[in-house]
Amino acid sequence: QVQLVESGGGLAQPGGSLRLSCVISGDLPNRVVMSWYRQAPDKQRELVAMIAKGGSTSYLPEVEGRFTISRETHRDNILYLQMNSLVPQDTGVYVCNVFLVAAGQHFWGQGTQVTVSS
Repeated sequence: QVQLVESGGGLAQPGGSLRLSCVISGDLPNRVVMSWYRQAPDKQRELVAMIAKGGSTSYLPEVEGRFTISRETHRDNILYLQMNSLVPQDTGVYVCNVFLVAAGQHFWGQGTQVTVSS
């Protein structure tokens, strides 16, 4: 069983930065994709950034160049999302996701609130 616990959300001013972390426990196979999603009020959940085990990344166009997804595997599996140059439209609940490709299974964290406001 895979479990995910996010942290690092909070309040930031426009132009500010936040770093989200997601600690992933459980055995992960080789073919796995890790992602950050977000859900803003009255909007559908959207994929913000993803990283494959080989290290290739992909971003939502409106965050490209401002957000960076990365993964640390030396000790624990920890997924990060560095968010710079934040704008109010980045406000939402950010949720960590792990997708096991062979099994077709998604695992989700509980989410962390990010609010960008002056």
